[in-house]
Amino acid sequence: MEKTNRTVPAARARKKPYTWGDILIFITLTLLALLIFTPFYNAVVISLESNRGFALHPVSLYPTEITLNNYVYVLKNGNILNGYISTILITVGGTVLSMIAMIMMAYVFSRKAFPGSRLLFALVMFTMFFSGGMIPTYLQFKNLGLINSRWAIILYCGVSTYNLIIMRSSFQQTPVDLEEAAKIDGANDITIFFRVMLPLQSAIIATFTLFTAVGYWNEWFWSMLLINSAQKMTLQTVLRAIVAESAAYSDIASGDTDVNVFTAGIKMAAVVMTTLPIMCFYPFLQKYFVKGVLVGAIKM
Repeated sequence: MEKTNRTVPAARARKKPYTWGDILIFITLTLLALLIFTPFYNAVVISLESNRGFALHPVSLYPTEITLNNYVYVLKNGNILNGYISTILITVGGTVLSMIAMIMMAYVFSRKAFPGSRLLFALVMFTMFFSGGMIPTYLQFKNLGLINSRWAIILYCGVSTYNLIIMRSSFQQTPVDLEEAAKIDGANDITIFFRVMLPLQSAIIATFTLFTAVGYWNEWFWSMLLINSAQKMTLQTVLRAIVAESAAYSDIASGDTDVNVFTAGIKMAAVVMTTLPIMCFYPFLQKYFVKGVLVGAIKM
């Protein structure tokens, strides 16, 4: 009888009717989802459209004349493969090194104060509000011999102060009793860090790993300034050059409506090729987002 009485309220709770507030929230979230999804869907439609089809139907829910010529035009560029390789190397290497540095720094700053800890954390906070500027930064990388090197991009985007502060707050919310219990069992500091602390921070680590990877993947300004070799150019820089070339090509062939490619189609094909790879990782980390963003924000 006790089992039956416990399951009846649970069943009734699941059958609770929706309120007007729930309906309003559902409609609002649906509209926001459509607003977010529409630009990407529009980019896919235009990238699959022919020049003549786009000229006849500039706004359409589906391609009127499906063609892959825009993607072929982008892929024909000899540097596109080098751009993918360079961006993948920078994204993977930079994300790994960046997360290692931020996790270790966040853990150290979250523990009991050590001599000079406040000064070091103040210096880290200082970089959040002030930077050396573009020219001094470029000269510094030049003096270090990192011009035209992928390491320049990896090091420049290495640590995010904002992410570090949130991760530090997350570590601070971990009960100290867990560390004390581990020490009583004979665990040293390294064992506590890897076996106790890191598993408890899996949500926020997964969240900031994706944020860091997206930042490296989308980086183009400093890549344009610091990398000159065509073999080391990032994907964003290569696609920017392709779009610029397509604009010049479109101006030459603007009077011919039968031309297979057009500026808008090439731009949208470049957008899809740039965003699609990183979007493939989102579903695997989506469940960590809400928890990872909220964890550590309470003490901010």
